[in-house]
Amino acid sequence: MIDGASDMRGKAALVTGAASGLGRATAVALARAGADVAIVDLNPGGLEETADAVSAEGVQCHVHPADLSQAENCVAAVAAAVAAFGGLDALCNVAGVIYFNHSTDMPREDWDRTLAVNLSAPFFLSQAAIPHLLERDGAIVNVSSSATHIGEAYAAAYCASKAGLTHLTRAMAMEYMHKPIRINAVAPGGMMTGIVSSMMNMPQDLDGNLMARFKPLRGMVEVDDVAGLIAFLASDAARGYHGACISIDKGITAG
Repeated sequence: MIDGASDMRGKAALVTGAASGLGRATAVALARAGADVAIVDLNPGGLEETADAVSAEGVQCHVHPADLSQAENCVAAVAAAVAAFGGLDALCNVAGVIYFNHSTDMPREDWDRTLAVNLSAPFFLSQAAIPHLLERDGAIVNVSSSATHIGEAYAAAYCASKAGLTHLTRAMAMEYMHKPIRINAVAPGGMMTGIVSSMMNMPQDLDGNLMARFKPLRGMVEVDDVAGLIAFLASDAARGYHGACISIDKGITAG
């Protein structure tokens, strides 16, 4: 984990996808830096486990179960965090989904949900959070993917959503170039999280040689390393970063 996150005592952060995996690790990393943390996910049971881990760091934790594929739930999640803590200093858009399939076989509902969770939710959460973040010189950190830089077979919706999220980050950073807010993204390679377990349910006739082309040669990225990077970008220590998309993928996009 990166140790460069500044003291976040007295600050409040909102983390999506916090019931497990990278979202949980991010919530804990922010709590260790001293931030109070609002956590959002579709899984109430997982959220309670994350809340225990966050509270163990001696900070406040607000639990807000929600399906962020619905825009109104994104707005409500931000409102709940602000009501709980009196303001907001960081929004960490971690929640994500992936469905592997032949492009010609992908169900419409899988395409729609991928874009709703991976791209639309970060936008609507940001839209609701920005007025509060401007009051505190806050930050948005979006979790993109190495798939924003390279095409990955059988993951058309995922690649499109993550590339869109990276460019959304840059566009919003330009829009707020002269305002007291920082907007950045991280682009992790493959991590051992729940999202990877979805590969167990993919069609059996996919070409493994094509999928191996985006397999990390140095192994999976450590979840805590990515969480540390997110916490760093959410903190004042990252004051020099705005409009960046930082790859943390063990070289998978190097060539």
